[in-house]
Amino acid sequence: MTSILTARMNEYPRDSHELATYEATGGYTILRKALAEMSPEAVVEEVRASSLKGRGGANFPTGVKWGFLPPLYPRYLVINADESEPGTFKDRQLLERDPHQLIEGIALSAYGLEVNHAFIYVRGEYPKSARRIERALAEARGEGYLGKDILGSGYDLEITLHLGAGAYICGEETAMLNSIEGKRGEPRIKPPFPAVEGLYSKPTIVNNVETISNVPWIIANGGLNYAAIGPEASAGTRMFSLSGHVKRPGNYEIIMGMTWRDFIYDLGGGIRDERALKCWIPGGASAPWFIPDLHLDVPVTIDDTATHGSMLGSGAVIVMDETTNVVAAAHRIVRFFSHESCGLCTPCREGTTWLENVLLRILSGQGRSIDMDLLLDISDNISPGLKWPPAQTTICPLGPSSVSPITSIMAYFRAEVEEMIASQEAIIV
Repeated sequence: MTSILTARMNEYPRDSHELATYEATGGYTILRKALAEMSPEAVVEEVRASSLKGRGGANFPTGVKWGFLPPLYPRYLVINADESEPGTFKDRQLLERDPHQLIEGIALSAYGLEVNHAFIYVRGEYPKSARRIERALAEARGEGYLGKDILGSGYDLEITLHLGAGAYICGEETAMLNSIEGKRGEPRIKPPFPAVEGLYSKPTIVNNVETISNVPWIIANGGLNYAAIGPEASAGTRMFSLSGHVKRPGNYEIIMGMTWRDFIYDLGGGIRDERALKCWIPGGASAPWFIPDLHLDVPVTIDDTATHGSMLGSGAVIVMDETTNVVAAAHRIVRFFSHESCGLCTPCREGTTWLENVLLRILSGQGRSIDMDLLLDISDNISPGLKWPPAQTTICPLGPSSVSPITSIMAYFRAEVEEMIASQEAIIV
């Protein structure tokens, strides 16, 4: 990555997206060396040795995923740049400011996977990102880093840029594959998994932008050196998008292991206007919330966050101060999931709508005391047991994701919701 701790808006070269700038800092030298000196198997082995885990939310070991490909050809590599999780904007920075790092990572990964055609799927609301990638692809082709016989190696690779049309569901890997194929963006039933039967029914690897952007460093410095960075189960650096009621919001690239107190108060500068911290979402809108009394000193790692009932997910940290209306916050998240449901699965299609309606009733001053248990009952029908990780009654995790804000406010702020409803009932009477 281009930085270790933080990449602030005003602390980067304005021409960082240009090919000349990337080459001046060693760009594409790793690709040239790998094509000349490494076998595809050696590239894959370095990624496996790095313990790199997917940065899109699933945290699945990248090298292990790559190992699922059967010996069938052609095969494809698809880069998930459909960054649509509320509060997440890290991939946008990589796309706009360091597109050649991503392209070199794709070329190295595709070479290792014996792929000759890769795709970058960019969300429709990222026109600038798409333009930067399109220009970078043209520059790379012009210099022989893409196309036929790359750098005289005999290896061919084409990369296609594909724009989405603004559907959050297409961030789910199989819905994305359907979208690329020109079909409705709906998730597929798994198995078969994409590694076995993916794009155009061929073996396909789907990886996140940040995941693949790590590959040049790994190949340049060795997988074991990458694995030595940070805690054993949370190796390497990781980008987080910090937003909400903090003094210094932005993208931060950290070595995992610091506490949430360090992250929010040191990197983020603390809470705006010196207010008290009320809660925060540690891994995007899909993640259960954390509160200061229980979680401020929990280490920022994959395992520690999971042990305390949440996830790092997409890397979006949304901070809420003491003035936050938790019902309004939950409604905003649930409304997003309700709007973005593809409608394929009944629990998601109907459940998210009813959660939205009940929360809206409370916000409109017409809440009833039974509404709290009603919210939990609806949630239980979407994700039975209301536990973490969530049980699924749906093909993809979108429906169960809408349950997280409900279980969070009921676990930590039920008295606040009860008081809110009680005051409304008193007025109605």
